[in-house]
Amino acid sequence: MGAIWNSIQIVYTALAVIPILPFAIVLFGYGAIVQNRKKALIMAMDVSTVFFVLCVSALFNMLFKSSFGLYGILLVMILAGGLLGNAQFRKRGSVDVKRVFRAIWRLSFFATSALYLVFMLILLSKLVFTVA
Repeated sequence: MGAIWNSIQIVYTALAVIPILPFAIVLFGYGAIVQNRKKALIMAMDVSTVFFVLCVSALFNMLFKSSFGLYGILLVMILAGGLLGNAQFRKRGSVDVKRVFRAIWRLSFFATSALYLVFMLILLSKLVFTVA
């Protein structure tokens, strides 16, 4: 049982460190099953957002030597959801929570993937220039 748990931890660690892997796995795997590229892309975005959020929060913590990464991302997501829900309420008179959640989830995919690239470049350049 310990070997199975260790292998699950290793796979999850690899997927969390490189969140592009789950995106590619879901995109090509689900795309092969469904035969619809748009649905596969949306599913890959939805699944890999979790990995991007966790990885960006860890990179933020390493870069700024703090422990606020995950809380900051969740705070921004909640605030954006409140603002978007308020805008939807003013426009339509009611709030479709599912639609607001889906919009914030997909926007956080784009934001965290951009932050992932920026933080990785900064940390890799710090590593290269400190070693050399």
